[in-house]
Amino acid sequence: MVEHKNSPTDIPLPTRRLGLTDMHITRVGFGAWAIGGPDWAVGWGTQDDGDSIAAIRHAIDRGINWIDTAAVYGLGHSEEVVRRALAGLPANDRPYVFTKCGLVWNENDRKAAPRQVGAPASIRREVEASLKRLGVERIDLYQMHWPAEDGAPLQDYWQTLLDLKAEGKVRAIGLSNHDAGQLEAAERLGHVDTLQPPFSAIRRGVAAAELPWCHAHQTGVIVYSPMQSGLLSGRFTIARARALPKDDWRSRNAEYTGEKLLNNLNLADAFRPIAERYHTSVAAVAVAWTLAWPGVTGAIVGARSPTQVDGWIDAARIDLTNGDLAEIAAAIESTGAGTGPLSPSRRSLVHA
Repeated sequence: MVEHKNSPTDIPLPTRRLGLTDMHITRVGFGAWAIGGPDWAVGWGTQDDGDSIAAIRHAIDRGINWIDTAAVYGLGHSEEVVRRALAGLPANDRPYVFTKCGLVWNENDRKAAPRQVGAPASIRREVEASLKRLGVERIDLYQMHWPAEDGAPLQDYWQTLLDLKAEGKVRAIGLSNHDAGQLEAAERLGHVDTLQPPFSAIRRGVAAAELPWCHAHQTGVIVYSPMQSGLLSGRFTIARARALPKDDWRSRNAEYTGEKLLNNLNLADAFRPIAERYHTSVAAVAVAWTLAWPGVTGAIVGARSPTQVDGWIDAARIDLTNGDLAEIAAAIESTGAGTGPLSPSRRSLVHA
């Protein structure tokens, strides 16, 4: 496994060690949620698998060395697309593959919300199914997608993941969408290699407790939705929000309507002067903002075409200054977008 491939300019993307694991990952990774397609509870509408495969391969060509997917994305379809995208790649060029468990769907009602299941037997069935769909012998990072709601204690499902790691089924294990108290409970059983939380300049809640906990415990953090599912891409508009198809989950989300939508788009506009200074895109600056926080190892960014990858990959190399962070904090406050801490506390907010 290589730690990076060269980009077209032969300059490798920067990497960071993922917690205490032996993996060094690029600051941005390819997110495979959207490529799961429609016809499930949280789909993004119809996708073209050919475009999705091209996007993954382009991301690898540009130097990205990890892909984040989940069994539930497209109810298995995303993992299958990832397998097709990686087929035929030499072993040294294959990226790390991260996936998740704990969301179990009903094949007879694909639109029903998946159940949050932590039963050890269920997790063991899930890992075997993911290994088969992905076409791999070992999963590089296996994460519990959400806290269980089937009565299984956290200790039971975390011990199961620890056992899978000891057995060699998975290389590293983590928790997604878990809070600091749950992280602490898991850590008492065995080290939490990673946390995968939602984090963007709009959705900032984990900066208060979870990011500091991970930083203190050397737990790697790979954040998802750093552009708030398109709102901070610099390309989103009121008209686009209104035109979202019914099978796109965003059409039913409060952040995409009314005053919240206006606040979010105003915040995206505030990123434009910074993007111009760095000769890059609003999307890249939005992702770089998440990478500026202590404890954040990398950001998961989705793409459904090679062009979308090119739109945000600059984030891997952008190091925002204290002045940039102060400017963004002021914009967050003035627009009223989102909730949570405004800026990394370790950095004094003076213009650099």
